[in-house]
Amino acid sequence: MKLRPARSVRSIHSQAWARYSVKKPKKNYIKALPHTSLLIFNMGVEKPTYDLKLTLDSHQYVQIRSNALESARQVANKFLEKSLATDYSFRILTYPHNVIREKKRATGAGADRISQGMSLSFGSPSSLAARIKAGQSVLMVKTLSANRKVAEEALHRAASKLSGTYSIVKTPIAR
Repeated sequence: MKLRPARSVRSIHSQAWARYSVKKPKKNYIKALPHTSLLIFNMGVEKPTYDLKLTLDSHQYVQIRSNALESARQVANKFLEKSLATDYSFRILTYPHNVIREKKRATGAGADRISQGMSLSFGSPSSLAARIKAGQSVLMVKTLSANRKVAEEALHRAASKLSGTYSIVKTPIAR
């Protein structure tokens, strides 16, 4: 089944349903955890000579799927790698913990008869998402101050892949 649009899951309506335990399987709300698309969190080379840190901060409460975070990571990392080679350190600061549930609905002829049962069903786990608070940093780039424009452009490209509104915050690194 195709992925539903982000607008159907980006707003935070209620508490998170993310209980999954390997040690106590009887206490799980979720029997099988969906896989996350986001597997790499640290990219580039960490050097002590970096003197500038840029973060992508959220302006609102929003829920972002793991595949959107992975897309933002790929866009930003590809641009940084092509422009700066090894003069940057790039990190994803959030982890998709929240399990998104969907009730699968049939479409086509006769779908109204098939999909009528369980009108208040809880749904089955379909994907994972990160819950972002207002003011929380999502992505971080460390680099030299001479590379500021390139790092800003990379974060701007990454923000275009994510739901919500974001700002880029520049902070000098004190040594």
